[in-house]
Amino acid sequence: MKRIIFPKSLQKGDKIAVISPAGAVEPSQLEKGIEMIRNKSYEPVLGEHLYSNFSNGYHYAGTEKERINDINWALNDDEISAIWASRGGYGCQHLLENIDLKKFSRNPKWYIGYSDNTVIQSYLLKNGFASIHGQTIKTSSFGVTEESYNLIFDILNGKSLEYGIKSHDLNKTGLCEGQLIGGNLALIYALLGTNYSFKFKNRILFIEDIGENFYALDRMIMSLELAGVFKKIKGLIVGGMTNMGNEKENASYNESFDEFANQLISDRISKYNFPVVYGFPNGHIKDNRALIIGGNVKLKVEDKVTIKFEN
Repeated sequence: MKRIIFPKSLQKGDKIAVISPAGAVEPSQLEKGIEMIRNKSYEPVLGEHLYSNFSNGYHYAGTEKERINDINWALNDDEISAIWASRGGYGCQHLLENIDLKKFSRNPKWYIGYSDNTVIQSYLLKNGFASIHGQTIKTSSFGVTEESYNLIFDILNGKSLEYGIKSHDLNKTGLCEGQLIGGNLALIYALLGTNYSFKFKNRILFIEDIGENFYALDRMIMSLELAGVFKKIKGLIVGGMTNMGNEKENASYNESFDEFANQLISDRISKYNFPVVYGFPNGHIKDNRALIIGGNVKLKVEDKVTIKFEN
């Protein structure tokens, strides 16, 4: 397995780039998040096209060229110590063939985001760099807990992560250890068969999603099955499954772990014996606890679930 590089911890006063690699955002949607960065004694530096809006069947945060320019600036500028995506949406796949890591490789920095940012995190991991799967700067309609952001700053400050969560009736008990991969299921699915897909062998896979019909969820899980993913992984962590199927929009936190979605996944992987966790608090949910993509994880699934990062 390729040695994974973990970016260095930040110091007070360090600069954090805020960019929009996918969907468009309004300034009012980022005000609280940008102010939070300042309140933590870091300096937010806004990408040139952070608030651009380019309509082409979807409202992107600028043209592909503009978004590529912003991400490459953030990755390679020596004065930037971390990169925080404003939001997900759609559009990160447009950037993959033009990402430049020349200077980044000599000065790695944390990339923070989730949802559509899964493809950027897969790209970074394939090149040997860990990233943070956590809340974006823009808060969604369901809100976000203060702890969700604080956990990201904990990682930036060099602290390790360990979670203990309650058990779920569908959990499959067991112990495993391996590199954590994954993120948004739709993007994991979209990258299958490409040069940018995660490597699954001996990894622990995390998945979450939002707004998918149940047949679409089944299609994605079936694609992973047909690609041999479940024969390769050591364990599976299922996060938020929000607004799935016919569930009403703007679900509250308590509605963010759709039990039919969990049951569907459980039925599909029933023949495998690796440990499985359902209802982990990460995803398009209020309690969005940070994970390290590329981090080494010890997963223990018993009456209580523990997930410990050891890097």
